[in-house]
Amino acid sequence: MVLTGAEILIKCLQEEKVEYVFGYPGGAVLFLYDELFKQEQIRHVLVRHEQAAVHAADAYSRSTEQVGVALVTSGPGATNAVTGIATAFCDSIPMVIISGQVPTGAIGQDAFQEVDTVGITRPCVKHNFLVKDVRDLASTIKKAFYLARTGRPGPVLVDIPKDVSNTKCAFEYPKTIEMRSYNPVVKGHQGQIKKALQLLLEAKRPMIYTGGGVVLGNAAEQLTKLTRMLGFPITNTLMGLGGYPASDRQYLGMPGMHGTYEANMSMQYSDVLIAIGARFDDRVIGDPSHFASEPRKIIHIDIDPSSISKRVKVDVPIVGNIADVLDEMIKLLEANPARPDPEALGVWWKQVEEWRRRDCMKYRNSDEIIKPQYVIQKLWEVTDGDAFITSDVGQHQMWAAQYYRFDKPRRWLNSGGLGTMGVGLPYAMGAQLAHPGSPVACVTGEASIQMNIQELSTCRQFRLPIKICNLNNRYLGMVRQWQEMFHGGRYSESYMDSLPDFAKLAESYGHVGLRVDKPGDVEGALREAFKRKNDLVFLDFQVDQTENVYPMVQGGKGLTEMILSAEDL
Repeated sequence: MVLTGAEILIKCLQEEKVEYVFGYPGGAVLFLYDELFKQEQIRHVLVRHEQAAVHAADAYSRSTEQVGVALVTSGPGATNAVTGIATAFCDSIPMVIISGQVPTGAIGQDAFQEVDTVGITRPCVKHNFLVKDVRDLASTIKKAFYLARTGRPGPVLVDIPKDVSNTKCAFEYPKTIEMRSYNPVVKGHQGQIKKALQLLLEAKRPMIYTGGGVVLGNAAEQLTKLTRMLGFPITNTLMGLGGYPASDRQYLGMPGMHGTYEANMSMQYSDVLIAIGARFDDRVIGDPSHFASEPRKIIHIDIDPSSISKRVKVDVPIVGNIADVLDEMIKLLEANPARPDPEALGVWWKQVEEWRRRDCMKYRNSDEIIKPQYVIQKLWEVTDGDAFITSDVGQHQMWAAQYYRFDKPRRWLNSGGLGTMGVGLPYAMGAQLAHPGSPVACVTGEASIQMNIQELSTCRQFRLPIKICNLNNRYLGMVRQWQEMFHGGRYSESYMDSLPDFAKLAESYGHVGLRVDKPGDVEGALREAFKRKNDLVFLDFQVDQTENVYPMVQGGKGLTEMILSAEDL
């Protein structure tokens, strides 16, 4: 077949079984949009801002096992997409972003809507390509999808000049691809796995610490089986929530800055710690020198060798696909009659339960004013813990992570690494399109929601019945909390004193808007919202302005230096 570059791109996407492309048209991609129009296999979702296109594609990927795809034009289209690309990069989300570019002869000539997209995105992609010859387009798309989904996943950008999309050549999509410089390790080293298992069996105070790699590596089933076989306590990071069921007794809650007392104490005082698909980042272990002050042996399983011993020295590194490594561990354990010392494990669990009895997640509820934690608890009850929950970034994000108990992977979608405000609504769009008929709720705040609120228009066009739970405290909540605690109560630019009527705003877009002022109305409002199967419902909860997120580890402090309540300040 002899096809244009635009036709080749669409054929390639069809070969990759792409179902949705999230995008926004412009001059440099009109040939591509023309070919999208001529076919029906791929559905295009028109967003109202390119940042939302990338976020929605990101969420489509997070909530499935697919590679998300976004399409933007050159210049401002590409620069608007950068925040979404960086968000996906920080959380290792497999995506392919197609950007238009000015014609090849105009590159470097300051042409209209020209930017160096490859140069701008280089620090925040797994890889990127500028396709200057239409004959390279098919193989480049094949490489892009291969790179995005293998090894440590991530976003890959393909920049296509306008003339390339309109030039013809013979087309054949490669069945396989080989890249001499890229050969990710999949199987873990057998000797290292045996060494790790021996350490685990000898442990007196073991702890399992898991992150987003378990979810992205589709290893939740293996993790659950191994954890129950060993009988060890386990914690999931913000990105790993749902990797192990939160309702299970062995689960200690989230670790780190806003983690539970029992999870942090168990992390700090364990004698053998196995890290699985996690990276010991600053929000999890706090000060590395404080974390290293307690002697312990550390096992680290990760697909990315550069993540191992990056912040914390590791004793037994295992590079490989997490599901495969855990499968091998389970096989070895099943073939080995040895088990952890039950007496030592019993003593350890007694200590863990003592820490758990501190009940660090308790809060003082009110009959007069809505507490944000109460809203999340009721959201969990009303949805039976089975919804797809997206969040923006701030206090509401932490409350959602703390009080919505995730028992399944890929149900919790949030920006963990970059901490991007504005992701919540486009994330909900991507999740709802990926899972039509499933309940999807966006937990947000009055500041975050306004960063991409124009996507209410997209939701109307595509009839997306998302439920938006706005925890409206009339502040940049997390900023206000830090200003209260560490800046003498000087609330510099953190007060939102010109807010819209969100219920009426939602109605102006053709949706349902509800304002909720009283605690007694919270559950009823949520049940009414989820009864409306075909409607987007915007629930504007007027919550306590003074409520803070606890527990908390101040930046630069150690895991055991926790602030459990206002009395600890």
